[in-house]
Amino acid sequence: MFTLKSLSKEAIPAALAKAEKYLLFNEPWQSESICRDVLEIDPGNQPALIALVLALAAQFDQSISVKDAWDAVAQLPGEYERAYYSGFLAERRAIAMLRRADLRSGSVVYMLFRQAMEWYEKAAALRPPANDDALLRWNACVRVLRRNPQIAPAEHEEPAVVGLE
Repeated sequence: MFTLKSLSKEAIPAALAKAEKYLLFNEPWQSESICRDVLEIDPGNQPALIALVLALAAQFDQSISVKDAWDAVAQLPGEYERAYYSGFLAERRAIAMLRRADLRSGSVVYMLFRQAMEWYEKAAALRPPANDDALLRWNACVRVLRRNPQIAPAEHEEPAVVGLE
């Protein structure tokens, strides 16, 4: 078969800029490929890991494996980043399921949003000064739950979500 070509270390910043553009162009598979190329020569590159998480999460609608995204999050060096992007993955999985419009999945979607919110709360407790990203994501989850009454906990789950009262 074909052999992948290696990037030069000097090309990493330009490659990561392209990966970001491909996400904006709604071509996450292109972004994923670039991130994997960067990580092949610089395995600990945090911007590449974060972009890979974003690219993989953008493909959840296409039933892409969630394991690769979780593996990338696990490689992030900071506790805040791991918590924040864990929340992001749970939220994106919930949104992907919500878009499928399977009314039977409401309790699973609810559970995923709750997981996301729990991760965002952990991230908020660890956040650096002037960084309210986790709070913004938590609020977005609450708003989705408020707008979609079909998203509800299973009968045996606790229905209350702080901020929904």
